[in-house]
Amino acid sequence: MDGIHDLGGKEGYGPVPVTEGDAPFTHDWERRMWGLAREGICPSMTIDWFRHGLEVMVPGDYLTFSYFQKWATNYLMLLVDAGQITLEDLERGYVIEPADPARAKTVDEIVEQVRRACTDFSVPEDAPARFAPGDSVRTLRRVDHPHTRLPAYARDCAGQVIAHHGSHLFPDEGAHNRHVGQHLYTVSFSARELWGPDANPRDSVTLELWESYLVPA
Repeated sequence: MDGIHDLGGKEGYGPVPVTEGDAPFTHDWERRMWGLAREGICPSMTIDWFRHGLEVMVPGDYLTFSYFQKWATNYLMLLVDAGQITLEDLERGYVIEPADPARAKTVDEIVEQVRRACTDFSVPEDAPARFAPGDSVRTLRRVDHPHTRLPAYARDCAGQVIAHHGSHLFPDEGAHNRHVGQHLYTVSFSARELWGPDANPRDSVTLELWESYLVPA
């Protein structure tokens, strides 16, 4: 989606402030937010639906909320969308009839949960690949899906396919709970193709791009 979240290649936002060194959390509630997310508080969520939720945030909130504040806000939206809580629950600040506390998990159960989280997103191929390593391609100028993994800075740019990875779940459709596959490629772009003549001619950028983002050059 062409929104405020797509900041790649854009200038004028200033440096990224780092005030806590390498500490992963600034506040204790952020640690709890991370733990709740890893526990799977919204079972119906997919990674692309989560990303899409962040993308449709009010731009002013997106630019001013902290990293984990975005997470917390997005999870509340996902929980309402999944019917696990209501807007009235949010306004009240608690659920009137909460569920019983979950049973404590064993170490083996936690290890198995982590193993399942390392998901393979490859899917069976139902059509031959349109491109092969060495092919010259061009990315689309416009993407109609409200969620996409084709960044704005790489639109309408010529590159070369350097790898084909088979068919993988297509995120544009996954954001709408439609689980379909497309061929996935690694495409290399010269820095000058992306950033103009002032870029270093020795530099290049590689992107993993789905087939429908590409046309023959």
